[in-house]
Amino acid sequence: MENREQLTKSLKPHWVWAIAFGSAIGWGAFVLPVDWMSMAGPLGVILGFIIGAILMIIIGVSYGFLVEKLPVSGGEFTYAYYGLGRYHAFLCGWFLTLGYLSIVALNASALALLGKFLFPTFVETGLLYSIAGWDVYAIEVMIACIGLTIIAWLNIRGARITGFSQFLFCIILLSGVLLLTITMLFHSSSSFSNLQPLFKPEIGAASSIFAIVAIAPWAFIGFDNIPQAAEEFHFSPKKTFKIIVLALVCSAFVYCLTIIATGVSEPWANASQVGSAWGTGTIVENAYGKFGVFLLAIALIMGIFTGLNGFYMSTSRLLFAMGRAKVLPAIFGKLHTKHRTPHVGIIFTLLLTAAAPFFGREALLWVVDMSALGVTIAYFYACFVAYRIFAWSRTHIKNNKQIVAPKRKFFFFLGILCAITFFLLLVVPGSPGFLSTPSWIALLVWILLGIIFFLIRFQVYSRLSQHELDYSILGTEYIEKQTEPAIEKKLP
Repeated sequence: MENREQLTKSLKPHWVWAIAFGSAIGWGAFVLPVDWMSMAGPLGVILGFIIGAILMIIIGVSYGFLVEKLPVSGGEFTYAYYGLGRYHAFLCGWFLTLGYLSIVALNASALALLGKFLFPTFVETGLLYSIAGWDVYAIEVMIACIGLTIIAWLNIRGARITGFSQFLFCIILLSGVLLLTITMLFHSSSSFSNLQPLFKPEIGAASSIFAIVAIAPWAFIGFDNIPQAAEEFHFSPKKTFKIIVLALVCSAFVYCLTIIATGVSEPWANASQVGSAWGTGTIVENAYGKFGVFLLAIALIMGIFTGLNGFYMSTSRLLFAMGRAKVLPAIFGKLHTKHRTPHVGIIFTLLLTAAAPFFGREALLWVVDMSALGVTIAYFYACFVAYRIFAWSRTHIKNNKQIVAPKRKFFFFLGILCAITFFLLLVVPGSPGFLSTPSWIALLVWILLGIIFFLIRFQVYSRLSQHELDYSILGTEYIEKQTEPAIEKKLP
């Protein structure tokens, strides 16, 4: 059995919080408020995100338990293997990889979108072609590729640099959002009456809220980056759930602030009809001119960098775990000799996502919409495995007292229901989050690619013994704990 590579424990708690929070916010909070209000109205968006955050916290209970039990890279891929076996692990890992790669690509395209708004004459030069009504320019492709390359270089340099950079980006992001909200609220033309109607009149309050709840798996994806970094925690995994809750609360807070800051300046219904490429930028520019746009641009750039940074880390750790398990070629399971980072996964992510800007933003949105389904599948696996391996009569020790904790398993069950609800909102015709036809086509293509790839790797993957996979995926600590009580043991 070959030597198993292990990541260095170097991440501090506030860095891990920044990885989760920054990944969840990304570019969407600054680019999409007008689009969201056109879907649901201001209050519909705010309530939808608050409810979505609560549902994600319920799902986060399962993640907190699983990270504490299995503090290794791989996240949902690892959990699916632990609870359900190698083939479920492949299925879960395949869909999760799609979700992560899509968000890296979309964050890079947001850099080009910002450039188009700030410097249209410069960026909109060198027209290459049009895809789905979106003009693709050589300069915007170059901007996206440069951004991807810079963040890849930071990630290769080491987790300490990645973690510290992420925390710094998040502090600047939060400061920018708070300053932007305050200035927009106190502008002479701002009024809370501009938030009327509070919900989208055509569909009513309930449908407005559920239209936003349906995108919660996408809006809050990022808290699940925490288990991908678990192997690198330089602190007790028992802190995981608190970090998840804090990250989700902060994310919902920022989403709500950007809706308020955008909505109070002018009637949101008018703004949604203008059809600007960047509605929030137009509103801020109307209020404060170039200074306002500059402030918003700083916050947006930080959001893009945190999204790129966080998902580069998560994607590379997932690919690293799958490489150790021989799902992917073994080279993905190797670490950089100097920096001890999964550099092959980072470079692979760079090369694959650098192709995305050539397809245009509209075509890329189809893939991202579809990737929300893959993330939801991963949520289901995590909650289901946590529910399956945790006994109703499970006890734990607290303050030297033995306490029965059936309510924890109940939350695992609620997490399963939340994941199923998110799934149904995306796949049931007529539901607010039902995927578009192009997204279904993109999903079918990804499934077919998965089948082909699985058949190629099947002989290698299926011949590995359970002991080899336990060692590769779960590590030596798991093997040493085979004598734990029955309720703790891995199920057959």
